[in-house]
Amino acid sequence: MSQVESSGPRTAARNESAVTVIVAGASNLVVAAAKTIAGVVSGSAAMQAEAAHSVADTVTELFLFVANRRGGRGPDAEHPFGHGRETYVWAFLAALATFVAGSLFSLFRGVTTLVRGDSAGPGSLVISYAVLVFAFLVEGVSLWRGLYQARSTAGRLDVSPRTFLRITSDTPLKAVIFEDRAALAGLALAAIGLALWQATGQPAWDGASSLAIGVLLAVVAVSLARTNLSLLVGQRVPPLFHAALQADIESLPGVEAVPVFIVVVLGPGQMLVAAKVSFADNFSTADVERVADEAEARLRARSPGVRYVFLDPTA
Repeated sequence: MSQVESSGPRTAARNESAVTVIVAGASNLVVAAAKTIAGVVSGSAAMQAEAAHSVADTVTELFLFVANRRGGRGPDAEHPFGHGRETYVWAFLAALATFVAGSLFSLFRGVTTLVRGDSAGPGSLVISYAVLVFAFLVEGVSLWRGLYQARSTAGRLDVSPRTFLRITSDTPLKAVIFEDRAALAGLALAAIGLALWQATGQPAWDGASSLAIGVLLAVVAVSLARTNLSLLVGQRVPPLFHAALQADIESLPGVEAVPVFIVVVLGPGQMLVAAKVSFADNFSTADVERVADEAEARLRARSPGVRYVFLDPTA
């Protein structure tokens, strides 16, 4: 049996993710205050929905910061593999916050506007347009920070940023990017609703915009919740990466077969590899130990995220 641990790249990645989360949280807090003022002054359902959107994102970033910190704790007597999966508990709660504080309020506000037909003078929308422009700039900076980290990490792993975001186990980073993209889309929806309301005099457009924002937030929340639940219960790595790791073991000298090969995600950037390996009959104990050491080196070269490697010689 063999074991290996890699903590340097993992710690650096967590610190970088923490900075990304803090930048996103600070941005959302400032934008939430501005949107709230605009929503109260204009009476716009879309602006109030966007204010709830930013409040939900701020709460989400708080959960993600906690997830990053608590999930980064190392092994102890009661948690021999560390606390990596706690990250996904807090990230799941973050997704719930997005749904409850953002989506449900936006849907409710949109329905009430369509039913009651709230109204406000066109002049009261000027501040809303100004806030939307300001929010777009702030959210754009936050999204740039998240995408910069994703590109740099994808470059180190020699994959495209799109592939990295699809397969990464770093859900705090993934959540920030998804939410910032949703924030920009929400701002566009709010701007369209306000413009149509002002042009036609029909507040129904404002209500429809709020409904659209609510649906957008629900889609993001459900997507992130599903991802975190899957990782929480022990999601395997992507098939191509799994096959590459198994091929590294199968190509070792003296290895005749690998009947069982399992790679499990322990936390963001952390994996456990366990395999039953059939060695050649003439292999001694010393030969098996030598091959096990080489297996560690190969898997670590393939990905520094491989934290534990357990090989079980079998007939």
